[in-house]
Amino acid sequence: MSLETVSSNLSFGGVQGVYKHASSATGTDMVFSVYVPPHAPGAKLPVVWYLSGLTCTHANVTEKGEFRRVCAELGLIFIAPDTSPRGDGVPDDAEGAYDFGLGAGFYVDATEEPFARHYKMWSYVTGELPGLIAEHFPADMGRQSITGHSMGGHGALTIGLTFPDRFRSVSAFAPIVAPGQVPWGHKALGNYLGQDRASWRKHDAVALIEDGARVKELLVDQGEADGFLATQLKPSLLAGACVDAGIELTLRIHPGYDHSYYFISTFMEDHLRWHAARLG
Repeated sequence: MSLETVSSNLSFGGVQGVYKHASSATGTDMVFSVYVPPHAPGAKLPVVWYLSGLTCTHANVTEKGEFRRVCAELGLIFIAPDTSPRGDGVPDDAEGAYDFGLGAGFYVDATEEPFARHYKMWSYVTGELPGLIAEHFPADMGRQSITGHSMGGHGALTIGLTFPDRFRSVSAFAPIVAPGQVPWGHKALGNYLGQDRASWRKHDAVALIEDGARVKELLVDQGEADGFLATQLKPSLLAGACVDAGIELTLRIHPGYDHSYYFISTFMEDHLRWHAARLG
């Protein structure tokens, strides 16, 4: 499948690119960013996937994440997809709310109309885009890790738990750990997947763990001053599920930090080094 290069910039000896392609999964054009660090000709490099949160595109972490210096040092490819399909004919929230529709695909394959045609972010992120990465970039697809923020943290946890043999490590920044138990998730999963809550469980990290999904360990960072902590994120639910399942969870609560990229960029290096140690 062909890619269009939207932009390409040299950074820390590597290349930060932004690319566009026609997606068969979503039926739209999709844009994503990839940082490829400096490397020897012919080398294959480990991959870190970063899934973004509500209202975001690939650009938020690409511009604010402060990952390139560390990725260049560690030899990590860093991939940032978009958070939803976009374009003419793609339905949005009827009232224009930020927490559903455009910018809020929740990394699921919608089954409900009018969203079922285009909102196929699960298939896009777990199937189509990895195929493109393997075809067009010097990626060692046998060494992959995944992380994300907020809604993207939810995506990283659910994808990592669903494909434990694909991802050597899983982490998250301020993730929505149990969308089936919070307002953001009720709205998104109900409208994308319907009102049968049994269908939500495979897109809920806490429910997945309760139902038997396992990874060896997880790393989660959370700001204590995050305005969404008590109502939408609830990391204590993940902590309880991990204790019951025997999953080693490193949950770090940071006083004074909020939900923003000031928080994410502060701890991005920690996550990248944690993943690199497990990617080999």
